[in-house]
Amino acid sequence: MFPSSKIPLLVPNLPKAQELLPWLSKIDLAKQYTNFGPLVQEFEAALCNSLSTTENAVKVVTVSSGTAALELCIAALALPTGGKVLMPAFTFAATANAVDRNGLVPLFSDVDAKTWILTPEIAYATLKYHPICLVIPVATFGCPVSVKDWDAFTLDTGIPVLIDAAAAFGNQAIGCHTHVAFSFHATKPFGIGEGGALATSNAELAIQIRKLSNFGFESGIVQRKGTNAKLSEYAAAVGLAQLHRRPVLQSTRQGLWSVYESLVKNCPALSMQTGYGAGQMPAVLVVKTDYSAQNLLEGLAQNGIESRRWYCPPLHHHPAFIDCQRCGPLGNAQLPVTEALGHTTLGLPWFTDMTLAQCTSVVQSLQSLLATAASSHNSLLLDAVNTTLAPSTKA
Repeated sequence: MFPSSKIPLLVPNLPKAQELLPWLSKIDLAKQYTNFGPLVQEFEAALCNSLSTTENAVKVVTVSSGTAALELCIAALALPTGGKVLMPAFTFAATANAVDRNGLVPLFSDVDAKTWILTPEIAYATLKYHPICLVIPVATFGCPVSVKDWDAFTLDTGIPVLIDAAAAFGNQAIGCHTHVAFSFHATKPFGIGEGGALATSNAELAIQIRKLSNFGFESGIVQRKGTNAKLSEYAAAVGLAQLHRRPVLQSTRQGLWSVYESLVKNCPALSMQTGYGAGQMPAVLVVKTDYSAQNLLEGLAQNGIESRRWYCPPLHHHPAFIDCQRCGPLGNAQLPVTEALGHTTLGLPWFTDMTLAQCTSVVQSLQSLLATAASSHNSLLLDAVNTTLAPSTKA
């Protein structure tokens, strides 16, 4: 555990050993530990029930991680080798890794200035300059992506859309033509330790993803090369126990979020991501300011408060992706919103066991640091700061 004087960034809240015992007993009786066992089937059925609507019967394939969900869905779509996949540069590395491992090419876009999400409007603008075989919008920090708009995009262009909703289970809907990948990593709002799922309305696609998650076997014959990405019965046991706990966890998070949100909104030097609906909350709490996020991170650390610069630097500044193409609003390599977010956003402590005193301490510490920065005229000049990370100019 952490010292009482320190406020950690994230603290997973998973089922206790006693809560897992009924499910572990089922494993003992069945003597099946993997390969689509009874608990995996039960877990998937519960997820289908949670994600389906009267208009949309959703199919769910559980896998070993959110990254595996992305990789296998892309593989199942059978896209042309070397094709360009549009995705935001403001995302986690797994988004681009999943594309690269399927022999495709990431094409980095900018994001909306308010929601920090790649929108259909951005995708349409990109099509003027680049052919695209797939779009991967990201539900940034758990902010839901509009499946209605992306369904319309797919019907209009014929280009498939796969939403990277790693942190958005409970917020993100499933489209009639839009596929969604979730992560169940321990730090996610619905965490089971490690795991993930692909949700789709396309029953045939779900069948292909399941085969690919089991090496590609079909009746004992490998028709297409897959991998071993099956969810174990033990992970499914945690998932089923966590589903039982979820209403209480969500209620706790909602109460804490209301307190935290009001405190942050009363700090005029901070702004927050928009796009969440009623009852929806971010997976991680990220604020934006006009001052250097790195300076704030260091100042909070001195006060015993852990923070993190999520998605910073953006992917096109990482050596592994620095040569990937970018397409900004004007068709060039400039991503102005992404660059600004990369310097001015900061993730704050946010977990279910957080106390009101801890929330207040975090915001008060931020206010003090911001007041010091303002008095010393330490505003962030983006053009100057950007020179410290010289990106490729490849358009």
